[in-house]
Amino acid sequence: MSTSFTDDLREASEPTWTRAVQHRFVAELHDGSIPDEAMAGYLIQDHRFLDSFLVLLGAGIAEAPTFEARLRLSQFVGEVAGDENTYFLRAFESLGVSEHDRATVPDTLATTGFTTIFREAAETRDYAAILAVLVVTEWLYHDWAAAAPDPRPSSFVHSEWIDLHDNPDFAGFVNFLHAELDAAGPGSPERAREFFERTVALELDFFEQSYLHPFTGEAR
Repeated sequence: MSTSFTDDLREASEPTWTRAVQHRFVAELHDGSIPDEAMAGYLIQDHRFLDSFLVLLGAGIAEAPTFEARLRLSQFVGEVAGDENTYFLRAFESLGVSEHDRATVPDTLATTGFTTIFREAAETRDYAAILAVLVVTEWLYHDWAAAAPDPRPSSFVHSEWIDLHDNPDFAGFVNFLHAELDAAGPGSPERAREFFERTVALELDFFEQSYLHPFTGEAR
């Protein structure tokens, strides 16, 4: 049975992909047992590279070959800057993370890696490279979120982070990215593969470093 270009990239990323979606962080997020310190540290770092992620999305909009693709990417920018950013602010308040904390906690190596790869992919002006990074960041998250059991954890910090990545609109966006990379990837296969594999490795590192660098409040 033949598979798509994007499916082939996903298969070639094993076992790192599965290690990420089955990571301790995911399991503890699913059942609500993740320590507040690890969750706060993770969210500080995730929010830290939002600016570079928007740069990547902007590059995708600029390089997309059709109006329909530009429109769908633009809609996602609105979702990231709207509901997702609002979630971050509410979660920070709930977890006791101040603006000073968010500004002064040092970047982890994974955060630096994400900031770098987002801007590096954007600067290629290669739609396939941009998509290769976007597909991983969204598909891998939908993969672990879709496996979350019901009922969701009682804390909105946990449940809403899952729900942001497990809903019909988000699943549709992941399918859109998948189809776009299937179309664009064969024109730049080696570059797409490199960016895809680097991003998968960063996702695993990001989960790992949430435990290595928990938020303790010492930055205040």
